[in-house]
Amino acid sequence: MYAPPMADASGPNPWFFDLWSHFYDAPLVQRVTYRPPQDAVLRELRAAGSQRVLDMGCGTGLLTARVRKELAPKRLLGCDFSRGMLHEAAHRDPELAWVRADAQRLPLPDAGFDAVISTEAFHWFPDPDRALREFFRVLVPNGRLMLAFVNPRAAWLSHVTQTTSRVFGEPARWPTRARLRGQIEAAGFRIESQRHVLRLPAPLLLPCVLTVASRPV
Repeated sequence: MYAPPMADASGPNPWFFDLWSHFYDAPLVQRVTYRPPQDAVLRELRAAGSQRVLDMGCGTGLLTARVRKELAPKRLLGCDFSRGMLHEAAHRDPELAWVRADAQRLPLPDAGFDAVISTEAFHWFPDPDRALREFFRVLVPNGRLMLAFVNPRAAWLSHVTQTTSRVFGEPARWPTRARLRGQIEAAGFRIESQRHVLRLPAPLLLPCVLTVASRPV
């Protein structure tokens, strides 16, 4: 089984995520907020037949463990930069491979994965464009990128959420659907689809969107 060393991460301060790791698995939080986008990603992975999967921003490993149980891919890696999250993930499934790393500097070889998935994590990356280039690098030609997180309907909402979150020291970048499409295409990907995922809270004002893109041959 592929099990890279626990790489040291740099970038944003992980204190918020280490703290949140103690509440992340609460049944109500998972059911209303996190499970719907996870279900949508699993459907996409199943349809694509992906056998080598990287779960980027895996948190406590709930989705990673579900991928293993429901799809049984040949290679599966959970990656996060929070020690607290990865501690919970390793406790959940000690047989899986977990790596602590920054999405913008992945300690992974080129073209090693058929799919990169990320649910409710991309908005935390300090340099999303660099992260997208890293995802492009580690994907094989025709590999799939699946991002699920909030895409506000209006640009002013993106600005407000980023400004407000900066007060707490962890700025969240929620681009509109159109803005995210442009970022992904600029990294070299081809957009396959973008669609809403119904979940709480604020499904209309701050909708969760699953964006699926592919790395051209």
